[in-house]
Amino acid sequence: MATTSSPPQVTHLPRIQRGWRLFVFYTCALALTGVVSLMFADLLWRSEWSISRAILLVLFIVLFALVSIGCMHGIFGFMLLTFGTRQRLTKLKEYKGQDISDVSTAIIFPVYNEDVMRAYAGLRATFESLKATGQLEHFDFFILSDSTDSDKWVEEERRWYELIRDLNALGKIYYRRRLDNEGRKSGNVRDFLNAWGRRYRYFLVCDADSVMRGRTLVDLVKLMEAHPTVGLIQTVPALVNAESLFGRMQQFANRLYAPIFIAGLNYWAMDVGNYWGHNAIIRTEPFMQFCDLPRLPGRRPLGGQILSHDFVEAALLVRENWEAWFAYDLEGSYEETPQGMIENAQRDRRWCQGNLQHGLVLFARGLRGVSRLHLLLGVFGYLAGPLWLAFLITFVWIRAYHQYTGLSDLPLVRAHLIHLSGRAHALLIFVICMVVIMLPKFLALIDLARNPERRNAFGGLGRATAGVVGETVFSTLHAPLQMLWHTRFVFANLMGIGVGWSTQQRDADGTPWWYAIQRHWGHTMIGLACGYFMWRLEPELFWWFTPVLAGMVLSIPLSVLTSRRHLGARARALGMFLTPEEIAPPAELMSLRAQTKINELTGDPPPGLPHPGLAEAVLDPYMNAIHVSLLREKQLNPAYAEQFAQLGVGGEQVLKLGERLLMEGPDNLSDTDQLLVLADQRVMVWLHQQAWLRAGETLAPWWRAAIQNFSREIF
Repeated sequence: MATTSSPPQVTHLPRIQRGWRLFVFYTCALALTGVVSLMFADLLWRSEWSISRAILLVLFIVLFALVSIGCMHGIFGFMLLTFGTRQRLTKLKEYKGQDISDVSTAIIFPVYNEDVMRAYAGLRATFESLKATGQLEHFDFFILSDSTDSDKWVEEERRWYELIRDLNALGKIYYRRRLDNEGRKSGNVRDFLNAWGRRYRYFLVCDADSVMRGRTLVDLVKLMEAHPTVGLIQTVPALVNAESLFGRMQQFANRLYAPIFIAGLNYWAMDVGNYWGHNAIIRTEPFMQFCDLPRLPGRRPLGGQILSHDFVEAALLVRENWEAWFAYDLEGSYEETPQGMIENAQRDRRWCQGNLQHGLVLFARGLRGVSRLHLLLGVFGYLAGPLWLAFLITFVWIRAYHQYTGLSDLPLVRAHLIHLSGRAHALLIFVICMVVIMLPKFLALIDLARNPERRNAFGGLGRATAGVVGETVFSTLHAPLQMLWHTRFVFANLMGIGVGWSTQQRDADGTPWWYAIQRHWGHTMIGLACGYFMWRLEPELFWWFTPVLAGMVLSIPLSVLTSRRHLGARARALGMFLTPEEIAPPAELMSLRAQTKINELTGDPPPGLPHPGLAEAVLDPYMNAIHVSLLREKQLNPAYAEQFAQLGVGGEQVLKLGERLLMEGPDNLSDTDQLLVLADQRVMVWLHQQAWLRAGETLAPWWRAAIQNFSREIF
């Protein structure tokens, strides 16, 4: 496959006035923040000034600034979608005529102990969609496994072979499992690029739950060819396939609000955009040259390996004058979302640690100012939780002190900016804050109303409006829980408590009541205690805080009920939270659903013994041959030779572990030892022979039971 070619003739985008756009955007946000903060300071001045009031004002300014930036994204995005803009990557229609006959692109699917059938069903849907474009020959697919579960490892290999057999895709879909998980996902991608990267001009990163339209993949390659200075193009994945009530509300919000927010983000970011880690195409050579991540100083969790690698990799590309764009108007990019509040919080915990690490990256030499801004906004996305909690605590403290001392408001004088009563003044600021928060949602509905085709894709304006109301009520109850979770995550990281690398729960049946009680009892008790305190302190204050307290007190039933699929199905039957992909499913998602149903009907039966993957890889001659052939191919690659040597694969130690495995069974070997045995092709051949040739009494009872099970399945 070709790796280089002469740059095509390109019609360049209009000259970018990024500095002016940044100035206009953030001046508007800061001006709004300044005006409302001055009004809030005037409200505080009605009583004696104090340190606590100064702290409250500073917290208000920071929090309202974040809200104002979000509001400006909605306003500017709405304006761009309404009046159009030349400053977008897909403006040039000439890119569709680009010739990609000499271009090679790798589509990679990193996986880590995932639901194998779901991940491969998504790959199959993407493969079939790409094949329908007639451009399949220019793409190769790679499954990059970091799985540490031996059963998952063997299942991945078996289903990979079934995939290439069913699709006639030998030489188009490759499977590779690393021996060492160093670097997690970013290390997995780096390992692939070191071994295979120079064969491909571009590579496209997918997640285990990603699905991509074939035409979108082709368009991304053509866009890269049309713009030789672009190093990365990030699509905006649409959330799909949600079944629970929580998932469907998240999905609805993503599909309705995201277009104006991302258009607003593109207004000031433009060619210095960001990377979200998946569903993005990257130019291979500059990525390999400039995006090898450094290790952060200090101890984990904030030091060491960078978890949220995507933001940093985009910043490193931009530092070397490669462009990064959001293709926000390019459809056909999909992903899934957690189905419950607890699963969503677990994902947030990992992202929180990664984003907090960006606080150290902010000071790296040579980064562009806009890249630092992306990193800073990512950090404050999680710091907002503890800041909001600090604001509420400080406010309640001031009210409690006010009641305790019996102080009254200062009489209204000319120095006040707003000549209203204290209650009316506070209500005015509250209304302004609510308008700023809600305005992007109203603008999204207006954008929907002016576009008949898109309006119909959401089931009509009435149903979409009802969905916005329902989603807003839920978000109001969910926000206090997010605040408490994020506060806990931030302080855990500051105290040196990190997170492990766990598999995402992508397809839960619903949160059990007892599990919800274990996870939410603290939230409930905090809500009850705070409610009691506020009621005793000042009943009027209690009613003002009702939305916050209700979210905490109702956290257990809210978490359980919104995770239920039958409630999600009921909402869909009523026409609530509909999305374009539900009303008119694209071919890729229909293929995914069809394959998922086939997998449910023909999937593997529940294992009769523990460690079924190990038994299959040793006893089944078919699977043993597939497994051994993949190991042999890997050992022939010089890039992996050092890893084999470091882990001791191929040595006498592993042969001894194999003998122990036969004599004692897998329960007496650690997970690491089992993986070492599975990684040695010589020992795996020997184990297959010995397991069938040895007398039954010389084998561990587990092996005798496994052989009986296998014999029943065959005969």
